[in-house]
Amino acid sequence: DEFIQLCIQEAGKTVANAVAEIREAVDFCRYYSYQAKSLFASPYKIVDSTIQVEHRGHGVIACISPWNFPLAIFVGQVVAALVAGNTVAAKPAEQTPIIAFKVIQLMHSAGIPAKVLQLIIGDGEIGAQIVNDHRVAGVVFTGSAFVAHEIRKTLSKHHRHNAPLIAETGGINAMLVDSSALLEQTIKDVMQSAFDSAGQRCSALRVVYVQQDIFDEFTRLLKGAMAELIIGDPTYIQTDIGPIIDQPAKQDLQTYEKRISEIGTLIYKCNAPLEEQLNNYFSPCAYQVDSIDQIHQEAFGPILHVISFTAENIQAVLNEINKQGYGLTFGIQSRIQTFTEKASKDIRAGNVYINRNMIGATVGIQPFGGERLSG
Repeated sequence: DEFIQLCIQEAGKTVANAVAEIREAVDFCRYYSYQAKSLFASPYKIVDSTIQVEHRGHGVIACISPWNFPLAIFVGQVVAALVAGNTVAAKPAEQTPIIAFKVIQLMHSAGIPAKVLQLIIGDGEIGAQIVNDHRVAGVVFTGSAFVAHEIRKTLSKHHRHNAPLIAETGGINAMLVDSSALLEQTIKDVMQSAFDSAGQRCSALRVVYVQQDIFDEFTRLLKGAMAELIIGDPTYIQTDIGPIIDQPAKQDLQTYEKRISEIGTLIYKCNAPLEEQLNNYFSPCAYQVDSIDQIHQEAFGPILHVISFTAENIQAVLNEINKQGYGLTFGIQSRIQTFTEKASKDIRAGNVYINRNMIGATVGIQPFGGERLSG
């Protein structure tokens, strides 16, 4: 209950998202402890009467985690590094330090020595100083592609070319909806993928391509579903969409929406609570645009782009999605097996979801991660 409340108060999570985050953090602990027991049962092997070390930690691992999953990703990064025999310098996002502080307290009380696991509170400049320290032997990072590139350059500058960098960096995630799709199911999946967590997930849906034959019906149902969303205080169980993490993030979304409204057509914009102007609420919205090339960047919030396509242009659609350089999640809504097989084969993405939402990978069951600019 304490972590549920902290996720709500500090990170703006809804009650359902807060509960799911705690469950994911527990799943990470179980998963990595199982991996440690099975992979590292014996750190040695004997060859010609000589003992050889099979597994050895790298040293100090810098774990730099994001604010959008301040408990689950923070815990996952830290325990993965610890069970592999490393020490950890953990730097959570500056927006969510209290959750991280409570987690470290728990880990220390569970028996992990303070010298093995240390918490460092600070902003991006502090993170850069940690990575710049010659004693850091590897980095686990979740955040923007730009920062990931900067980390890689820093490691190379100090000739630490062999230092592992595990970076998960989001993307402009797309979904294809063909004319055979079950639209009621599709709309439910689109709503969850685009607007759950106020769109503040690296796996969230950003662009949905809808076959021209069903475009009008799709947008009609989308408007109706968006009209039902309840935006407001995440403390209340009936709230669907909570706030954006902070004012700078909200201002970035407002700037982005202003640009996209000049080149696209508004399909629907939700009614935000009266306190929107005073707090960090941002109204979920959907815009029709002509091409994914008009987007340029990931808008990390509840903004959905909708594009119409024709059946004969499907290959061109897949090519233009791949051309963006990202590759985290991709969705397909179709009842035609040959269509789903072709799209799955041709798309370059780490995770492909067929006839379901594009968020909520389950630890230990579905590996999660992207390629190219996404990981």
